[in-house]
Amino acid sequence: MKRIVVSVLNDLATDQRVDKICTTLTQMGFLVVLIGKKSKTTIAQRTYKTVRINLLFKKGFFYFAEYNLRLFLKLFFLKKDILLANDLDTLLPNYLISKLFKKHLVYDSHELYTEMPELIDRPKVQKFWLLIEKNIFPKLKNVYTVNKIIADIYSSKYKVPVKVIRNIAPKLQNKKIDLQLSKKIKGNKKMLILQGAGINMDRGAEEAIQMMQYIDNTLLYIIGGGEVFEQLKALIKNLKLEHKVILKERMPYLKLMEYTKITDIGLSLDKGSNLNYEYSLPNKIFDYIQAEIPLLVSNRKIVAALIHKEGIGKVTKTHNPKELASIVQEMLSKLTKNAIWKENLKKCSQTYCWENEKKALIKIYQNLA
Repeated sequence: MKRIVVSVLNDLATDQRVDKICTTLTQMGFLVVLIGKKSKTTIAQRTYKTVRINLLFKKGFFYFAEYNLRLFLKLFFLKKDILLANDLDTLLPNYLISKLFKKHLVYDSHELYTEMPELIDRPKVQKFWLLIEKNIFPKLKNVYTVNKIIADIYSSKYKVPVKVIRNIAPKLQNKKIDLQLSKKIKGNKKMLILQGAGINMDRGAEEAIQMMQYIDNTLLYIIGGGEVFEQLKALIKNLKLEHKVILKERMPYLKLMEYTKITDIGLSLDKGSNLNYEYSLPNKIFDYIQAEIPLLVSNRKIVAALIHKEGIGKVTKTHNPKELASIVQEMLSKLTKNAIWKENLKKCSQTYCWENEKKALIKIYQNLA
């Protein structure tokens, strides 16, 4: 039985993409070992082995350097047949180990890493990651990413074929979802949700909070984590919106979906401040589809096209809080009068599901087995 060692710097407990892929590989008959950083979150029981690396540094250059060094040592001593690197921040040690031991290397690029907002305003740091990418990417043979536009960008830039495995959620059918939560937290109020493991700058969270000043009888739940979480707490307090806006830390997927399923509208409000966000197709879009809740999304290229094509919500070109509030109120008023969103969402939940998407993933690894 071949062993795949999977590396990621994200939180193992909440990274849905990595969990779906590891689970699928296990179902294919591979022995899977997932390596990531140690965090406070508890990992639910998995069908594969997990290894968590304790880091002394929590951010900055030394954080990435320490993780890459420790990851290299882990990979060196572990038995492996195939290496799977998730994102650019794990690629270097995986590439070196693949060359040393002559093993297959697969690269899963979750985004346009060097175009993230955290890097575009720090040219020296961006240049460092670009240097790694430019020196390794053209030598890769097995690469996939989250959508066709990003795949085409990488293929054109590095002359390497890049396949597409989207961040699509599994079907919620037959999952144990506690719908009694609705009575506990909503009562007779409406509910909005903005979720995501990386709620960072330019994700529209600040505007979503400010919007709640102009909406009555409605709750906003922001669930996840990210660099701006502390600022969001301060903003909620300054605006005296503690009774309307509730922040919750990252949680296991099924627990998260208990909140999503009882929500009235799902929000995705990324700004077009960088190419990474402009061409993104976040997990939460497909989580909302599986929960069958209408979406309000910002006018980002791929996300907006999906909403228009499937007729499952509205696209906004504004981030003005008052104007966002007006759009939300209009959508909420339509929920009881217009069933077309719900009908379309039900159809989409059968089409856009991991059970369909994983077929492309299986073909990639069957060719390596």
